[in-house]
Amino acid sequence: MMTDSNIRERILAVIEKNSRIEINELATVLGLTEITVANEIKALEEEGVICGYLTMIDWEKTSIEKVSALIEVRVTPQRGQGFDTIAERIYKYPEVDAVYLISGGYDLLVCIEGKTLKEVSSFVSQKLSTQESVLSTATHFILKKYKDHGIDLNKGLEDGRELITP
Repeated sequence: MMTDSNIRERILAVIEKNSRIEINELATVLGLTEITVANEIKALEEEGVICGYLTMIDWEKTSIEKVSALIEVRVTPQRGQGFDTIAERIYKYPEVDAVYLISGGYDLLVCIEGKTLKEVSSFVSQKLSTQESVLSTATHFILKKYKDHGIDLNKGLEDGRELITP
């Protein structure tokens, strides 16, 4: 018998790779009823386990110019709040795609997008570096993406996993 956590694990594993899968197809793949799958997905959304659904776009294949950067940020954690308050202040900027607490020589990794190198540089110098808790930053511009969120951008939507046979 399958447990609720096992059902959830299996649903999440499939929709993480293909969020466009139809409920009826997902139910068939998992050997569950459509109502069970629909109810579990709704519950996972309400609990905040499923936070959203994304579409991966290879912007290099469009005429739209975008510049992406990874910014390492060293900060002074705030007493009683650690890194959470400064991270929240940073991720509220619309330019920021992601903020991660990381190990190593820096504390936070900030992922941002802009239209030009100058726009990204301005964000770092005017909005990020001027924060009271920020001690230093190191900006790395992304020159080319090969794989993103598990998707091989050279192959598009093809399944890039290798077939493993016994």
